[in-house]
Amino acid sequence: MVYTRKNQARLTSAEKRRFVNALLELKRKGEYDEFVRTHIEHYVSDGDSGLRVAHMTPTFLPWHRRFLLEFEGALQRVDPAVTVPYWDWTVDRTAGASLWGGGLMGGNGRRSDRQVMTGPFARKNGDWVIKEGETDVDFLMRDFGRPQDPIELPTEEQLAWALRDPVYDTPPWDSTSSDGYRNKLEGWTTGVGNNKWRNHNRVHRWVGGHMLGGASVNDPVFWLNHAFVDLLWDRWQARHPRSAPYLPDKPPEPGSGPLHGRIASLHEPMPPWGAKPDELLSHRGIYRYA
Repeated sequence: MVYTRKNQARLTSAEKRRFVNALLELKRKGEYDEFVRTHIEHYVSDGDSGLRVAHMTPTFLPWHRRFLLEFEGALQRVDPAVTVPYWDWTVDRTAGASLWGGGLMGGNGRRSDRQVMTGPFARKNGDWVIKEGETDVDFLMRDFGRPQDPIELPTEEQLAWALRDPVYDTPPWDSTSSDGYRNKLEGWTTGVGNNKWRNHNRVHRWVGGHMLGGASVNDPVFWLNHAFVDLLWDRWQARHPRSAPYLPDKPPEPGSGPLHGRIASLHEPMPPWGAKPDELLSHRGIYRYA
């Protein structure tokens, strides 16, 4: 049966409670940290060697779609009624948005050490201890808007700029691609300062703390951000029905340069599941967005 992912702003109190309880149960069982480790393992940057599937690559969107489905499946084994909500960061743009209430994601980190002190993921409750990460602290950290170097969440126009591009992705298929919807949405640029970050990347920078880098899954808001990113791929496809929904459709030829063996084309498997981008071009028949 097709299930529904809802805007977090429209969740009922009961829906919020069930979602949070399922998250806490996955954490208690140790399953949540497995998702953190998976993301860390596959956060391969341009300068690293080997296949790059999660970020700075055309598979950014299909890889995270499958990642979301795996996570949602784990949640539903705890509570079949739970789905991953999405956060429209072009609308809910402040620290006062309902998203950050005590019944859902909790609030910002405190000024002294960026430790989140409110909500279900506060370390003081004992239910959300950080075990996998790139820092020594065991508490969730956030730094909304980065006051020491202020940054804002993406605007509707910044998102519309990405959605207008009719081409899915372009060579060199990495963080330096200046054209193509994928990188305009993912948000890598050659800019300086805050202009370096756009759309998806800017959201990670705005939240700060654990949302920076490969261990960003430690912050449960990661899933709400990527559910919206997944929805935006859907919107882009609807806007450009004659465009190829994924590129490249063929792998770079041997001897073609540093890209050979570094990216997955349309029919090539993506680790760790072996799923191929062409299997994830549509979510119809599995879930819908409301």
